[in-house]
Amino acid sequence: MTLPSSALNGLDPILNAPKRLAIMAVLARSTSSDFAFLRQHLGVSDSDLSKQAAALETSGYITITKSGRGRGAVTAYKATKTGRHAYRQHRAALRGLMGD
Repeated sequence: MTLPSSALNGLDPILNAPKRLAIMAVLARSTSSDFAFLRQHLGVSDSDLSKQAAALETSGYITITKSGRGRGAVTAYKATKTGRHAYRQHRAALRGLMGD
C-alpha cells in the first residue's frame, strides 16, 4: 500500500511523540492547564512532563509561565496560535491516514 504524499504532509514530527500529542490535545481545548492537572491527566512523571513540555515550548507550540517560588509555585501551560494550528493539521493528517 502506498500512502498519498498529501496524507503525510500535515504530520508534524514534533507531535509524533504520543506524550506531546496528548499535551497538545488537552491544551487545544482549554485556555491553560497547570502542571499538576497535566501530570495527573496524562499519567506521566514530573520529569517526563517537563521534558515534553520543554520540547513543545522550544517549537513555539506552547508557552510556560511560572508564578511564585518554592512549594507555592504554579507552572501553567498554554497552547500558542502556532501550536493550535500545528495540532489541527496533525490531526487532519492522521484522519487522512486512517481513512476517516
